Amino acid sequence: MKIREGLADVDYRVVMGDGEAEAEEIVYDSRKAAPGAAFVCMTGTRTDSHDFIPEVIDKGVRVIIAERELRPEEAAAIPPGATVFSVADSREALAHLSAARFGYPARKMKCIGVTGTKGKTTTTYMIKAILEAAGKKVGLIGTAGAVIGGHTYPTLNTTPESYELHHYFAMMAEAGCEYMIMEVSSQGIKMHRTDGITFDYGIFTNLSRDHIGPGEHTDFEEYMYYKSRLLINSRVGLINRDDEHYGRVLRLITGSSGEGDKEDAGAGFPGMPERLFTYALDAEADFMAGGIHYVSEPGFVGMDFRVTGRYRGEIRMRIPGRFNVYNALAAVSLCSLLDIPDSCICHALEHLYVNGRMEIVHTSPRCTVLVDYAHNAVSMESLLRTLREYHPKRLVCVFGCGGNRSKDRRYAMGEIGGKLADFCILTADNSRYEKVEDILADIRSSIEKTGGDFIEIPDRREAIAYSIVNARPGDMIAVIGKGHEDYQEIEGVRYPFLDRKVIEEVIEKLEKGREDAESDGK
Repeated sequence: MKIREGLADVDYRVVMGDGEAEAEEIVYDSRKAAPGAAFVCMTGTRTDSHDFIPEVIDKGVRVIIAERELRPEEAAAIPPGATVFSVADSREALAHLSAARFGYPARKMKCIGVTGTKGKTTTTYMIKAILEAAGKKVGLIGTAGAVIGGHTYPTLNTTPESYELHHYFAMMAEAGCEYMIMEVSSQGIKMHRTDGITFDYGIFTNLSRDHIGPGEHTDFEEYMYYKSRLLINSRVGLINRDDEHYGRVLRLITGSSGEGDKEDAGAGFPGMPERLFTYALDAEADFMAGGIHYVSEPGFVGMDFRVTGRYRGEIRMRIPGRFNVYNALAAVSLCSLLDIPDSCICHALEHLYVNGRMEIVHTSPRCTVLVDYAHNAVSMESLLRTLREYHPKRLVCVFGCGGNRSKDRRYAMGEIGGKLADFCILTADNSRYEKVEDILADIRSSIEKTGGDFIEIPDRREAIAYSIVNARPGDMIAVIGKGHEDYQEIEGVRYPFLDRKVIEEVIEKLEKGREDAESDGK
């Protein structure tokens, strides 16, 4: 590929060498540098990869994309015949170069993006289930990894780096996927990972204070701005009309918060959605849900509701919670716009399973144990209030908080746990580069103010076992914060750990002990 063609939509200049330079590969990790590759230098919070220019030159790289002026020693390392392109933002350049490197694979599929503070994963999996029920081939990228043709590839971020994104897109296109669904994080947009991608459909689920702090967003305004960018880059937008920030988000998208015809809201605004639809449970919207019922039957825990507006139908969903009605309504609304048959929509939601999202792992007269990814106060509050609707004997919550993240999250989660759970077990999450004891101390400082009952068990495995071994008949135990994650991150190392597996092991051990006791009694 000619580098200048990959940079066609990026401001650049050639500061050294031949502007017609070509490359066979694009790399941004110096360890992957090799002859024929173009090396994209990026300035990060911990590492400036411009420092590795001499190293990659030694490995045979002859094309450099830089975002700052080279130091004398870096420029001196550039040999005759090599080329240096200068760009304003290397991450933006990487996104466009990566798309070109893989032949613009996103253009070969219908692209669906979902953003919001919570509900992204569940909504994407609902859409995937409905499309697959209709016989469509679907690829998915998000918090739980990249899912392609029955295989799941682990990802480090909700929205991976742009090169990885386009690599996965290419794999999807090669596998015959007609649809690509992905969670689009505000951080991913801010870091230019989705630059150059035009989404056919964009969904905005909701917005609340989160991901604000060092290494994330400077304030709520910035967070909201980047969330809104998904719809700016979507042909058709779908937005939650009930969200308290709806008007402000609409202004960022359309320049107006008027209550006119939302389908034509994008008309006359370059870069805006061609059509913009709304969905809601409370407000008037294009798609509305009502008649909501909590359902608890043998073998089924979930919700029933009715959809009206541009789509009409009765929905039965195998995931508890009013907030999941929002997620389902978004999925139903989108799939109705895609003309998916009613029978496929209804069947998919009634038989839905989402790994680590309101996932019921065990249920018996002794207790019900579930796993959920709720890792902030908003999600935690929604979860615990939902579980209260099923009237458990006691609501027990096992949780911690991630290290190297805003401390406000810890204080808020501690307060919510103390107020809404009957008993909390504070334990480790992904401590990263912090001490578990320090994180628990922060949570403790807020939970104590509520007068809520709690204990601290730093070892997560022991905490989960304690909750089950000491359960009382009718208890509902929520193990939250990690959901689908199959690791614990400590000091930069990820150790194997899956909440569901630990729960299953504890239950198996208890049942075996009971069987042995009964056998001895005989």
